[in-house]
Amino acid sequence: MKLSSRIAVPVAALALTGLTATACAPQTSDTSSTKDEKSGTLRVWLFQEVNNKPKEEVVDAAVAAFGKEHEGTKVEIEYIPVETRAQRIKAAFNDPKSAPDLIEYGNTDTAGYVKDGGLADVTKEFDAWDEAKDTDPTARQSVTVDGKIYGAPLFVGVRALYYRTDVFEELGIDAPKSQAELISTAKKVHKAKPELYGLAVGGAYTYGAMPFLWANGGELAEESGGTYKSAVNSPAARKGIEAYTSLFGDDNCPAAKCASMGGNATVTAFASGKAAMAIGGDFSHQAVEAGTVKGKYAVVPLPGVEAGSIAPAFAGGNNIGVLKSSPRRTLAVDLMKSFTGKETQAKLFDAMGFLPTYKDVLADSAKKQPFIEPFVKTLGAGAKFVPASPGWAQIDSSLILPTMFQEIVSGRKDVAAASDDAAKKMDAAFSSAG
Repeated sequence: MKLSSRIAVPVAALALTGLTATACAPQTSDTSSTKDEKSGTLRVWLFQEVNNKPKEEVVDAAVAAFGKEHEGTKVEIEYIPVETRAQRIKAAFNDPKSAPDLIEYGNTDTAGYVKDGGLADVTKEFDAWDEAKDTDPTARQSVTVDGKIYGAPLFVGVRALYYRTDVFEELGIDAPKSQAELISTAKKVHKAKPELYGLAVGGAYTYGAMPFLWANGGELAEESGGTYKSAVNSPAARKGIEAYTSLFGDDNCPAAKCASMGGNATVTAFASGKAAMAIGGDFSHQAVEAGTVKGKYAVVPLPGVEAGSIAPAFAGGNNIGVLKSSPRRTLAVDLMKSFTGKETQAKLFDAMGFLPTYKDVLADSAKKQPFIEPFVKTLGAGAKFVPASPGWAQIDSSLILPTMFQEIVSGRKDVAAASDDAAKKMDAAFSSAG
């Protein structure tokens, strides 16, 4: 992929360019900077979005605001592909001369990047920041490892239940209010309309399955003394796994078609009119609006076990962090605040639909765009996060949980055997990560 070269420019004339990918780097060494220069050029890596122009405009405004308070300072922005972030960021941790001062990173990468020694501990600055007191607790957790804070949340994303209002009205049914009712409703719809999945589910849709596990009192892992141990084979977790996998079959979503589906595939099935329900994120709204179901759907929080309750959702999203190697730490922290402050997050919501991580800004956003209300309610009910262990990256990339679900829905293993095997693999990942 050919990308333009970097150009350092004054804040008033921000450059938005790319950078070629870097090969895998050796083991990370300590690259902490002993400098804290008060002028110079700050380099920033942000993720390239599918439609990046609106994001660029918001970033321009944040940099301009920063520039008014830091005359003479330059800012250089590079938008990098998400797909190559792992190699590039790891390489940056090892090579301070070519490393940026700040990076945007996925919140599930926090623990791994902390272990690699790349992110600066900004606990003192974050706690002293007035706006930070309004940060949603789950968003704060996503930048926290062993009680210390390594960045600031940029946006959060959660999932809820999309359903076809026209189908439900035709069949005379209401949106489900409990997990049992969700499962029975899915099967009722499919029986009445065999051409539709009642609820589109996917064996590779880890973040769609997690709410079932959590709603039944299960956990992915338990932490003790900084060490994690898998809990996916606990009785409560198994109950949630059984609930989710019960949705695979000829009475709802045939395993032959649905076992390999991920989150995007389930949302696509719904948007194209092939499913009566799907578990999708606030970030799925544009795709659904562009589909054949536009004007014929609604969204409610995914129900929990008890009627009227909300199942805990996974809180995804991105953060902004300062690198340990930055020779301009104070400036970098100030720019981090400009990128992740309330004003910028409100603009990012308007431009990109990214959910703000501040409770008050999130509430204001819901008033402006009613479609996000179910997601705001879901977040407010208590979203959850993955284990804050560097081992999670290995668990995720090794497809341990999708393999577990697929073994169950294919009939190769029962819930007990599959969850035991998954727990062993997770524990090995936790152990190897330290």
